[in-house]
Amino acid sequence: MAGLPRTKGIWHRLSHNEAAPGIVLMVCAAIALMLANSPVAESWHGLFHHTLPWTPVAKLNNLHLWINDALMAIFFFVVGLEIKREILDGELSSPSRRRLPVIAAVAGMAVPALIYLAIVGDDPSLHRGWAIPSATDIAFAIGVLALAGKGLPPSLRLFLLTVAIVDDLGAVMVIAFFYTSGLDMMWLGVAAAVFLALVAVNRMGIRVLAPYVVGAVVLWYAVLHSGVHATIAGVLAALTVPLALNHRHDSPLLRLEHALVSPNGFLIVPLFGLANAGVALGSIDGGPLALPIAIALGLVAGKQIGILGSIMLAEKLGIAKRPEGATLRQLWGLSLLCGIGFTMSLFIAGLAFPESPLLVEEAKLGILGGSIIAALAGMVLLKGSTKAAA
Repeated sequence: MAGLPRTKGIWHRLSHNEAAPGIVLMVCAAIALMLANSPVAESWHGLFHHTLPWTPVAKLNNLHLWINDALMAIFFFVVGLEIKREILDGELSSPSRRRLPVIAAVAGMAVPALIYLAIVGDDPSLHRGWAIPSATDIAFAIGVLALAGKGLPPSLRLFLLTVAIVDDLGAVMVIAFFYTSGLDMMWLGVAAAVFLALVAVNRMGIRVLAPYVVGAVVLWYAVLHSGVHATIAGVLAALTVPLALNHRHDSPLLRLEHALVSPNGFLIVPLFGLANAGVALGSIDGGPLALPIAIALGLVAGKQIGILGSIMLAEKLGIAKRPEGATLRQLWGLSLLCGIGFTMSLFIAGLAFPESPLLVEEAKLGILGGSIIAALAGMVLLKGSTKAAA
């Protein structure tokens, strides 16, 4: 029992270290890449894709589906909680505070998509991947920012968080509207009824967590069978959880967010990385080279052009001011960090090319390459900016 307090102390330090979830994710991605190109590659692939001997949900008949369609619904639930909190009581709660992050996030999604489409050209089989380089991985980006060292203005981290949250909201909308097919109207009706019931529970002022948790599970099950991607249920359910601004200590949303942030960062996202980041380099021979190039350039060039360009333009036109105390070099480095797509980009790649494992592998190569370049370049710029300031 003597080791228990020490273990708790280590966990406490890890859970309060902003860089830790990003580092864990990097390690898991490296492990997945190594194993996917090792003698145990077939067994590693089979671990996630072989049919399970038994499953409580028939549609989820392998471990990969359980991670991507079930555990990732919890990831999106946390994203939904963060979005609601920021809109009602955070950096997105007033027009003046949300103006620049929204402008930067929208430009940071649009420019990578345009670069992607320009590179893939007239190949219609690749057009569905336009949203892959538009995403930003919050955990990864915040982790790299924390590793960049001290001396950066606090406004920089806050701006990165708000841009990434708006980016996540955009990604959720993209998934809902562009990667949905074969709707089952009966299940869609059930999902709508459950969602309305959760809204009614909220309106009745019920703060007990149980109805929201049970309702979220039922909503997820209905959406899973509706044709809309199951993870959308996580965001919808989160939006019904009440945020009691006048009773912060007893706010259901804050309690749920606090309870799920660590499992999300240290279990769900790393598992997703292990299941999805491994690209077998030998299996992409003969694939379209334009796909990984378009994704990598979208992440590295598109994000910095869109975000940094929109910040400079907004400031010049008097629409919004840059984050307080931030230099142009620091904003450039931040824009590069937003090019770390990883989790959301990998997720969208699977939705974009569900019938083509080769294209998914090609997309992974572009995501990993682009994210690594963006992370390293962003860190170099940010570290150099703190030394210059010193």
